[in-house]
Amino acid sequence: MRRQRHYAGYYQLLSKMISFSSVTWIMTMFILLQMICSMDQRCRLDIPALEGLTQPGDITIGVLIPIFMDNIHQNIFFTERPPRIICAPFRLNSYQQLLAIKFAAEEINMNPNVLGNTTLGLQVYKTCNVPHYEVQGALHLLSESSTAIPNYRCHGQSAFSAVIGSALSTNSIIVANILGIFRYPQISALSTISLLSNRIKFPSFVRTVPSDKGQSRGLAKLILHFGWIWVGLLASENDYGLQGIQPIREELIKAGACVAFAEYIRLSQADHNAPHIVKIIKESSVKVVIIFSTDVELVPIMNEMMKQQIKGKIFVANDGWSMTNLFSAGIFSQILSGSIGLFTHNRVIPGFSDYLSNVRPSLVESWVNLYWEKLFNCKFLYQENINGSLDPTVTECTGAESIDNIKNSFIYTSSLSSTHGYYAAVHVVAKVFEDLRSCTSQAFSYIICKYILNFKPWQLLHYIRNVRVTLSSGSDVYFDDNGDIPTVYNIVNWHLTQEGTIEAIKVGSYDTVASTGQFVTINASQLSWAMGGKENPHSVCSESCPTGTRKAAIRGRPVCCFECVPCLQGEISNQTDSIDCLKCPWDQWPNPQKTVCLQKTIEYLHYEDPLGVALAASSILSSATAVCILMLFINSKDTPIVKANNYSLSCLLLVSLSLCFLCSLVFIGYPQLEKCLLRQAVFGLVFALCISCILAKTMMVVFAFMATRPGSGLRRWTTPQVSYMIISTCFLLQFLLCVTWLLLTPPFPQYNILTKPELIIVECNEGSTIAFWTMLGYLFLLATVSFIVAFLARRLPDSFNEAQFITFSMLAFLSVWVSFIPASLSAQGKYTVAMEIFAILASSWALVICMFLPKCFIIVFRPDMNSREHLMRRDREQSNSRRI
Repeated sequence: MRRQRHYAGYYQLLSKMISFSSVTWIMTMFILLQMICSMDQRCRLDIPALEGLTQPGDITIGVLIPIFMDNIHQNIFFTERPPRIICAPFRLNSYQQLLAIKFAAEEINMNPNVLGNTTLGLQVYKTCNVPHYEVQGALHLLSESSTAIPNYRCHGQSAFSAVIGSALSTNSIIVANILGIFRYPQISALSTISLLSNRIKFPSFVRTVPSDKGQSRGLAKLILHFGWIWVGLLASENDYGLQGIQPIREELIKAGACVAFAEYIRLSQADHNAPHIVKIIKESSVKVVIIFSTDVELVPIMNEMMKQQIKGKIFVANDGWSMTNLFSAGIFSQILSGSIGLFTHNRVIPGFSDYLSNVRPSLVESWVNLYWEKLFNCKFLYQENINGSLDPTVTECTGAESIDNIKNSFIYTSSLSSTHGYYAAVHVVAKVFEDLRSCTSQAFSYIICKYILNFKPWQLLHYIRNVRVTLSSGSDVYFDDNGDIPTVYNIVNWHLTQEGTIEAIKVGSYDTVASTGQFVTINASQLSWAMGGKENPHSVCSESCPTGTRKAAIRGRPVCCFECVPCLQGEISNQTDSIDCLKCPWDQWPNPQKTVCLQKTIEYLHYEDPLGVALAASSILSSATAVCILMLFINSKDTPIVKANNYSLSCLLLVSLSLCFLCSLVFIGYPQLEKCLLRQAVFGLVFALCISCILAKTMMVVFAFMATRPGSGLRRWTTPQVSYMIISTCFLLQFLLCVTWLLLTPPFPQYNILTKPELIIVECNEGSTIAFWTMLGYLFLLATVSFIVAFLARRLPDSFNEAQFITFSMLAFLSVWVSFIPASLSAQGKYTVAMEIFAILASSWALVICMFLPKCFIIVFRPDMNSREHLMRRDREQSNSRRI
């Protein structure tokens, strides 16, 4: 029956464990199998006992601590008995943490005001950070038997109360699942994974170290504080690393930073996948790498970095290795100098330094000797080192070394930094029993409070959730609803000392609950970067885009990798790293650097412009030339050459040519409404008058020749009235066209910002391009008719025949205006106006030169040719030559 009851207890335990995670279930099933088989003498699992130490007391506190930091990887092929796990090397800070626990227990036991006559005892197990060693130690603590029997308390005079540990978060999860079944309190001073804050999954877990949730956010804020937006991530491939690095990634991405790579330390491999990880870090362009792991897990990575000679990288450390002394030796100085990280702010334990000074080597406890060797870098000759052989170059330990000589060394101070949490954990347990003895809660009867050794583990949890203890260091320890404690992190920076070693210096702080919003505070003057540099390094995928450009994403790359594209025409960016460019207002234009919008230059052909001055001067001089010719004709009106070429029409033509030259002045100056209304109309009417005069002269030549034929009735068409009628009719048609144009779609001034976006071109909109080209086409029609008539009449027998001159003048006139069409379409702004003025002047000069230059030459320089006798003789010679 008794054995059946034993099996019933195991079945009950097994049914509860089915609800655990698969990893925890597998780990604990191995121990359960051992316990079941131990009830039957026919089967027994041969599992070596855990190494540890015992300190007697009325109330026992279990301690799971990795005195040795790791286990040596061994290849197991299962063709022979698997070897025992070898733990190495010795962990200095772990032993100091154990000493802090012992110091706290002795401090409490010697204080009669705490627990009265009840004393605290310790049961310590060395776990080497091996998960099944952690589980084995926890189960042994539950039953205090050589064979672990959960749910059975086989303790003698001592009552097991709580467990302090584990160091690794992954192992704490496993142990918390087991202790949570029996509601035994578990207090961890190093496990920081945020998953352990879940009170439903881990009802009996609390910790004297803050959760990684705040630390991860702090690391992200630290990265952003320095403006590092291109970073790499490295984490342990376990619960601690995976859950610690994920919030960092999320915070960085939320803030706009980018992760270049995310690699994981594979703890299942002997080399922790170090060659691949270091290769990625070396080849990457990132300057900053965040490492979220413990110091032990990072050792192979650092050794590989030394092998591959990694330089110029800034490593950001989490609390797991930011104050380690494993890397303080000068061998890692070129890699780790300048590293920065967070470390839990811990106070100095009063009296603990004196306690450590009294620690001396012992033949009874081997851990003390290993601690001494590690602390003073020496070896006892009577004891082999951890590798089984003694290095003859190592200094011999005498046992008389003084801790006072190394109290200021980094290897000593850094190892003390994590002891406060263990010290606080022991005082929390003592405070819980003090509250239980004082019956501060009404939830339990007086009998339970009077005989505190008859407690139940779940009763301790009631008090531990409401505990508040003030330590001798001055700090208050209490837990929130999740079993966590609020904290302030120190920001440490690794400096290179004159001796070539590495030393962590406090340079700032990170407050997880800062009320001012200033979470990160850093003294920049104390910062020292890689190899002693003072300049703040930067880590970006792409350099900042200067003003005048914008960021353009590169396809297939993170958002932090971009190209700097100049702003488009008419746009600016006045800030670095602008995502978009700003469009300037319609009346402004960017400066050459595209950083600011400037007022656009207003462009039009004005009299201050050299081009405008030149054209205006040409117009006036040209008009004056026509007037001079007119005066010459008036003075020579009685000469034969002037009479023979229709004096009145010549004068009218010269007047119209003078107006043609002057009408170009209307095109120069600011395009006001009056100018826009007049200039094309004036141009069209004046030129229509001019061409009409030429057409009339041509027609009169033809009529005069035809009227000399016998019996011709055209003599009446040779009167001046006919020529005036031709001029009036042609002019009237152009006048009607211009009036219709001005009435229906009149020209108006406008701002043109399309032709030259960088300028405001003030111009006249012609209102109707059809009307403009119709007006110009009408002039073209008149000139063409004049050209054809003159060309046909060029050989008429008359010494005063102007047909040849009219032919050349019309040919030149038409050539100028035909060339004007493509030239005006290709010109822009004020040059379009200048092109039309040039066409006016050129065509007018063509008429002046071809029509009047030969006559002026004869009148001025050959007066002998300007006589009736000379002209009659020339006519007879031409008649005789035709007869022959």
